[in-house]
Amino acid sequence: MQIISSSQTDSDSPSPAAEDVADEQWGPGRKVFLRLYQELIGQGTDRYTPVRLASHVGMVVVVIALLLVGRLSLPEWNVQQLDLLPAPPPTATPITLSQLVTARGGAAVQSTGALVRAAVPFTEIPERPRLDVENYVVQPGDTVFGIADKFSLKPETIMWSNPDLELNPDLLRVNDKLVILPVNGVYHQIKKGDTISALAKKYKVEPDAIINYEWNRLNQEGATLQTGQYIIVPGGEKPYIPRTVSIFNGPIPKNAQRGSGQFVWPVSGTLTQNYWGGHRALDIGSWEGSPVVAADSGYVVYAGWDRTGYGNLVVIDHGNGYRTYYAHLSKIFSRVGESIARGQRIGSVGNTGRSTGSHLHFEIRYQNVQRNPFGFLR
Repeated sequence: MQIISSSQTDSDSPSPAAEDVADEQWGPGRKVFLRLYQELIGQGTDRYTPVRLASHVGMVVVVIALLLVGRLSLPEWNVQQLDLLPAPPPTATPITLSQLVTARGGAAVQSTGALVRAAVPFTEIPERPRLDVENYVVQPGDTVFGIADKFSLKPETIMWSNPDLELNPDLLRVNDKLVILPVNGVYHQIKKGDTISALAKKYKVEPDAIINYEWNRLNQEGATLQTGQYIIVPGGEKPYIPRTVSIFNGPIPKNAQRGSGQFVWPVSGTLTQNYWGGHRALDIGSWEGSPVVAADSGYVVYAGWDRTGYGNLVVIDHGNGYRTYYAHLSKIFSRVGESIARGQRIGSVGNTGRSTGSHLHFEIRYQNVQRNPFGFLR
């Protein structure tokens, strides 16, 4: 018979009292430790994989870290509010500009330490007027109206300064040289017998306007007008002289149609020159040969070549005081005395006569007074 001693029995199976004493000594963490230990050595009820075990360990570490952080206390931060631009004391003396501005990168420093923007000096240079006569070389696409706008002048001034344009503003060719005045007015060449008072009356200005204009040099002692000399008449004007043609004055054809007073555009194209004082018509640019039609019903009173600059010209009388002119045509498809309906073709766009580029020169006259076609065309 094997005899088991009491000491061996106590060591193998400790009594409940002994276990309770041990738990009290170790604290509540002993059971967690024993559980983890059994799992590590493989004595637990479940078999954990290394990945599952690592996740549990990581969770424990995170929980412990949160507990530790929660017990920390952060220091109190006392932020003092600062005024960036404190107002000067009521009794302070005004700060002078020399005290306010320092020459460092355009910034100014006050005695308070705040930065303010320094005044940056800027001088606006006004555009100085031209004082002398210039020459301008005509470029492709130029018109009298466009050149005048380029030099801030009236188109009449360009026309009155260049005799060829005065006869026909359409006669503008590439590389032509034009005289450009510094001011609006008339460029006059002195002829024998001219006097300042006569020129002032002719161009509707005061004599002092001619004498005191610096470019003329007539306000100097002993200055006189010399034949062939050019002077500028600032603000001067020339009367407009319309070109006239010899038209049919016979009896009105019996079958002649009468106009309605409502005009249609005579050709399709691009407006290249507007109606103005020296060009009392519209220029409509189009390809050569483009159809030209009657703007309103009537009968033809002129169809042929004109020597005044119109080139091939057709004039239609509408029987109500209105007449329309169609100039610079390449071909004419109507004859004098023919009755014409509105929209009927009368010719083709061309470049004949005093003309630069293929276009139609179109006029509307009432009682032989040229009117702006824009007010009539539909």
